Amino acid sequence: GKTTLFRVILGTTTATGGSVLVGGAPRSRRNPQIGYVPQKFGLDPDLPLRARDLVALGIDGQRLGFSRPSHARRRAVDEMLEAVGAAEFADARVGELSGGEQQRVLIGHALISRPRLLLLDEPLANLDLRSAGEVVSLVARVAREQRVAVLISAHEINPLLPVMDRIVYLAGGRAVHGRSEDVVRGDVLSKL
Repeated sequence: GKTTLFRVILGTTTATGGSVLVGGAPRSRRNPQIGYVPQKFGLDPDLPLRARDLVALGIDGQRLGFSRPSHARRRAVDEMLEAVGAAEFADARVGELSGGEQQRVLIGHALISRPRLLLLDEPLANLDLRSAGEVVSLVARVAREQRVAVLISAHEINPLLPVMDRIVYLAGGRAVHGRSEDVVRGDVLSKL
């Protein structure tokens, strides 16, 4: 259910009913108002792409070709790297970064176009406890500072509970949604 929900929001799967609105308008297939970080994003250690280059690619994600370098573009990339706590490894090859560092860069890549909705597919998968906690704190802070709604797909919600406003809990083809304290209760989860 989680993958299908993300695909419908992204426009790669057609919904069997209802509609998807982003910012009050129907979303288009290549909607700059939606930032997305996939669950699996294999980054080859030999790929000659620096963290700053990957973040910069997020600026041009909705059009073909490359933009010419400019001071404004460099400043935007530097500001985003700082916002996601990746400035210290901005010039390192992304394939050589730790899982938590790569996640920060990927979030920066998704946020640089200033979307209204950020989709994170299993952002804590394969991270150690410390890195997972850092990513949760980062996402909460960036969501607040940049005023972006965040939809996170996660199997393990415990690390996310302190920062979540609302939950959609999917299990067995059924869903429950609401505030954290109304959903994460034994009686509600047992029904699913």
